[in-house]
Amino acid sequence: MIQIPQKEIEALCKKWKIDNLSLFGSALRKDFSEKSDVDLLFTFSKKVRYGFFELSKIQMELEKLLGRNVDLVSKKGIEASRNHLRREEILKSARVIYEER
Repeated sequence: MIQIPQKEIEALCKKWKIDNLSLFGSALRKDFSEKSDVDLLFTFSKKVRYGFFELSKIQMELEKLLGRNVDLVSKKGIEASRNHLRREEILKSARVIYEER
């Protein structure tokens, strides 16, 4: 399993107004390896409207912080997914690593 630099993740989430950030996928399983990327589920503050440029910057900052490729996935996007098996698996298995209080 991946080591999460908690203070740095918290600072990044506050900077970008991310209310919730969760791990899912191989980072939580035994098949996680040095070649694996990190899948992250996120929810922004309701006041935030970011475009592709901002999402790319967030992704690059997370990749630098974690030392791995990162796939950022919107929780809203997963909740709206027509693939109910994938949706349920991701939402059920996701482990929160940051939550705004």
